[in-house]
Order: sequence, then structure tokens, then C-alpha cells
Amino acid sequence: MAKVTTIPATINPLTFQPLNQTKKRRVCAYARVSTDSKEQEESYEAQVRAYTKMIKEHSNEWDYVGIYADEGLTGTMVENRKEFKKMIEDCKAGKIDLILCKSTSRFSRNVLDAISYIRLLKSLGVEVYFEKENMWTLQQASEFVLTVMLSIAQEESRSISSNVTIGKRWAMEQGKVSWAYSTFLGYRKTEEGIEIVPEEAKIVRDIYRWFLKDGKSCSEIASILNDANIPTPSDRGKKWTVNNITSIVTNEKYAGDAILQKTYIPDYLSHKPKKNKGELKKYHVSDSHPAIIDKEEWEMTQAEFKRRQGMHGRYSANSVFSSRLVCADCGSFYGKKVWHSNDTYRKEIFQCNSKFKKGKSKCETLSLTEEKIKNAFIKAFNSTFDKKDIIIEDTIAIKNLLTDTSEEDKIIEEANVELDVVSELVNKLINNNSKIAQDQEKYQERYNELSARYEKAKKQLEDASAAKAIKRDKSIMIERFIESLKGIDGPLVNWSDAIWIATIDKAVIGTNYIEFEFKNGKKKKIEINH
Repeated sequence: MAKVTTIPATINPLTFQPLNQTKKRRVCAYARVSTDSKEQEESYEAQVRAYTKMIKEHSNEWDYVGIYADEGLTGTMVENRKEFKKMIEDCKAGKIDLILCKSTSRFSRNVLDAISYIRLLKSLGVEVYFEKENMWTLQQASEFVLTVMLSIAQEESRSISSNVTIGKRWAMEQGKVSWAYSTFLGYRKTEEGIEIVPEEAKIVRDIYRWFLKDGKSCSEIASILNDANIPTPSDRGKKWTVNNITSIVTNEKYAGDAILQKTYIPDYLSHKPKKNKGELKKYHVSDSHPAIIDKEEWEMTQAEFKRRQGMHGRYSANSVFSSRLVCADCGSFYGKKVWHSNDTYRKEIFQCNSKFKKGKSKCETLSLTEEKIKNAFIKAFNSTFDKKDIIIEDTIAIKNLLTDTSEEDKIIEEANVELDVVSELVNKLINNNSKIAQDQEKYQERYNELSARYEKAKKQLEDASAAKAIKRDKSIMIERFIESLKGIDGPLVNWSDAIWIATIDKAVIGTNYIEFEFKNGKKKKIEINH
């Protein structure tokens, strides 16, 4: 009969250390607080002090490695916790044997993340001790208990997130405005409320003036500010970008209003914000705080911004003529070219950008000097608006005719009612189907009918809203046109960049003429002598 000899274990299966080893365990602590408020900051400091003291009190058994601590960060996302990630890397490098943590919720409120990290640490022979639960992760039954405890922590996080969201939405419904003043140019928060910062407000007004009245692009404005060493809103040594300028010229807060719930967080675990494209209600709070830009100028800026967007990247701000001179032959914009750049016959002219493109017939339209374009505009302007009062009166009549949105308003109202009705019918249909046995073919047929009704009403709403927005933008442009006319006494004698930008929609250049199209819809063709 074979003889069996038992060979005693020499390694502790829990700690992966020799059973007779007297080597001290290398111990660290992980601390985290949920917010960066003063109370939580004190809690964070208290955790650091307590664990430093605890580890040093066990100096015969433990070697102090250090404290890994994250402040003001969510417990549902590990990826943003730099200290936590650093601690895990040090565990992988064999620098840590034991981690002390106040509770499972401090370690992570995300069950899957927490269990995966605890399993990883266990495979490395690293133990975690949760003080509140009095739990050591290398014990046999620990993972089951941990899963239960972490599930409770995750549900608590979901509940907190839900309560916070409800609270924020209630505040929005009441018109309570909250925004990040520290990174918002032009405003600061005081005990009395929101206050304009004069020196920053001047920068904002300059940006709007450069964009709207001088016709400069967002890229060009960013370069002006960078060249002047003007700090960005966050003032962290970063350069101004197109996104910075775009954000400023499109933000309604500069007109004294606030649109709330532009973004929302669909997943409380990831905490990643998503742009609200209609999934949730938005709240428009008018006159919620002092305005830096008056509403009329802000509205005109939005209309100009949309106009440039409609050019799909073809807008240029090299001169006041950029993106306004159009070739009658091919529809391309005109651009500035230099003839005889290196000799005494040097001459700057504007011509079709596609005039000499390969694979297309040569445009026969004019090449013009800046002086000829300006003189032709003055002539067209004076002959079109020689009777200013009558023109203004006619323009107001044209504006009322072209920008009347009563029909769109009616369609929008009817579509909204239809959407509410259909939504109610769908909900009722679904509820009945879940409670009462029904013919599923008939149920599906009825559901499809209601879905088709809903999509039809939604399309009507979208089309009417888009048409209304176009008319609204047109109304703003004509209002600006009228204001420009009111400021002119007598005929136009000298060229004016401001009047050109304010009154001209585009100028179409043909073989022997320029046809100026004004923003009130009027056109004037001026013949050009070669």
C-alpha cells in the first residue's frame, strides 16, 4: 500500500506571505470626500490624520507607506480619481500589502468597479480593510458580503443623484439661475447677487463689436486677444480659441437671460453630461441678471452667426467685402488678388475665386478694384434711399409682410396639442395591454398608427419652428437695416464700413455690372465702365 506523507503549507493562502515570516506588512490608507465644501474638507483632513495615527500605532506589525487621498470627486467613477489609480499602480509594483479604508462607499459606489479592483488586489496578495464594516477582503466569505454592501452604497448614490436632480429641476422651474462665475467672463458673484466686472465687460463688448459690426471671424478675434495678452475667462495661461469666442457670442447670459438645463446627466455612474437636444424641458429665464449686451444687439449677433454657419466654412473676414461679393456666372465668392506684385504696376483687385479653376469654363465676370466697388455702392445706396422716410416706411411694411409668423405660430400650437394627445393615447394603449389580454396584432397596428401620427406632428412642429426662426432672423436684420438708415443725414458722401455691413446682404457681379441686394429685399444694379 502506498504511503502518503503530508507536506505542511509554508505560504499563507490569504496574504501570500511565508507562515513563519515576521516581516512587517507595508500599509497605506485611502481616503475620499464627496465634495470640496469646507465641511467635507475637514472630514478629509480628519481621515488623513486618523489613518496616519493608526498605522504608526501598529509600528511593530506595519510599515507606513503613505496616504492616498482624493478630494471633491465622485465615488462612482474611478477614472477621475488620480490618487486611487496611483495606489493601484503601486500595488501592482509590489509596494503595498494592506490598504485601510473607512468604508466600502469611500472605496467605490460602483459595484462592478469595486469588485473588479478588489479581485485584482487579491490576485496581487493585497488586502483591503474596511473599518466601518470591519471587513478584511482576503477572508473567505468577504466577496459575497462586499457585493451586498457595495450594492447598498451604489443604490444610495443613485438615490442621492436622483434627489439632487429633482432639487435642481425644481430650482429651474422657479427660475433660479446658477452658473460657474469663476470661468465666466464679465460677471462675479457678490453677497448682493450677480455683478458686472467693468474691465471684463469691456472685453465682451469688444468681442461683439468686432464680430457684428466689423465682420471679423471668431478665429481673427481670438488672435487679436492673444496678441494683446488678454487672459482667457479661466485665466490659466491658455490661449483664446475659436470655441472661446463662439461660446461668448452665442451665450444668452450676456443679454441678461439664462436658458437652464442645456445639458443633463443620463447616467449617475459615469456622470458624463449630455447636450439636451429636446429629451428634457429647458427653462428660459428673462432678465435674470444685469445684461452686458443689449438684447437687440445680441439678437442681431445670433442672426449673423447663423448666416455664417449657413456658408459651411466659406465665410472669410479678410475684408468687409469677404463673403458678400458673389460671381454671377458660378456663384463663388470674390477674393482679393494682387497683380504685378513685384513691379511698379502692382495692383490689388477683387475677382471670382473660381475664375481660373481647372476643369471648368472661365468666368466672364468683372475683376474690380476696391475703389470701383465702393463708388458703385455709394451710387446704389443714394439712388435707392434718396427719400429716407419713405424708404423706412416701406421697409417696415416689407418687414411686417415677410416676417409675420402667425401662420407658423398656429401650426406650432396645433402640433404641440397633437403631440400631447397622441402621447396620452400611446400611454393608455400600453397600460391597457399590460393589464388586459388583447389581440397583439391589433395592438401593434394601433400602436403603429399612433406612432405615425406622432411623427407627422413632430415633423410639422420642427418645420414650423425652423420657418419661424428664419423669419425671426430676417426681422432682426431688417430692424438693424432701419436703424442704420435712421442714423444717416442726407446722401452718403464717403464710404462707410458700418453702413455697408449693416445694409448689404450681397453684391452680385456680372460682366458689366454690380447688382446690390439690400437687407430690406430691394435690389439696385449699377453698370460698370471698363
